[in-house]
Amino acid sequence: TFSYKQVIPERVLDRWEFREVRNAAAILHATNRRRFDELVEILDSFEILTSDLVTPGGQESDLAARLNSKFRDKGWREARTDTVIQLKLQRFPYQGEPREEPFETEVVNPGYKVDNFVDRIASDVEWNAKDGNLDRDLGAYRFIYEAGLIDLGILVTRTQQDLRELGRQLGLQAGMPLDKAKKILGTTTTTNLDKLQPRLTRGDSGGCPVLVAAMCARTLEGAATQTVPPTVVVPDVSIEDEGAIEAERLLAEG
Repeated sequence: TFSYKQVIPERVLDRWEFREVRNAAAILHATNRRRFDELVEILDSFEILTSDLVTPGGQESDLAARLNSKFRDKGWREARTDTVIQLKLQRFPYQGEPREEPFETEVVNPGYKVDNFVDRIASDVEWNAKDGNLDRDLGAYRFIYEAGLIDLGILVTRTQQDLRELGRQLGLQAGMPLDKAKKILGTTTTTNLDKLQPRLTRGDSGGCPVLVAAMCARTLEGAATQTVPPTVVVPDVSIEDEGAIEAERLLAEG
């Protein structure tokens, strides 16, 4: 569905890639305007920093922690839904026998954590984790939606190819060796929009509406004001073209 095009401001649509199932954006806008506005504010103010891509380890956790802190500042909290099953066996007396005490047992199944939960909304940030996390997140949304605990889920992730190209170019401009620059976001088995979209299409979230906001090259700091060199924002050289890559590196050094 495409309800996000009607309710999310153009300035945010210009900087993020969106996907959804079951009109998730319209549902959030209609049922909880306060939290919808908070989400828009968070996305509108967030930027990918150059250091998120070129600093060793920056691709792993700094960005996610920074984004999660924006949710926490507005009252969203990490949460977990545990399943508790209580079983009770009662034997009935026969021909005047005394009534027996029931036998009771309890089974507790700890659930998965949700990065940010508020009101009836669950949200996770998946920047560069293993793509199996997407199965976990969508499965959790489906379960707690069917249990009547949430109205929708929100997944914040990233695109793959354009950010990979962007990271490579920024790395070369920062003087990073070619082999290291090519490794920036070079693993395809991580959480990204390309991995998420087929899971949404085949209905992994069940009946739960899900809104996806994906960071992309346009989310980079300064991209909106053109402070980033155009060749970085709109790459036109294939990552497989070794000669062109080496030429870019020499130009960046030079």
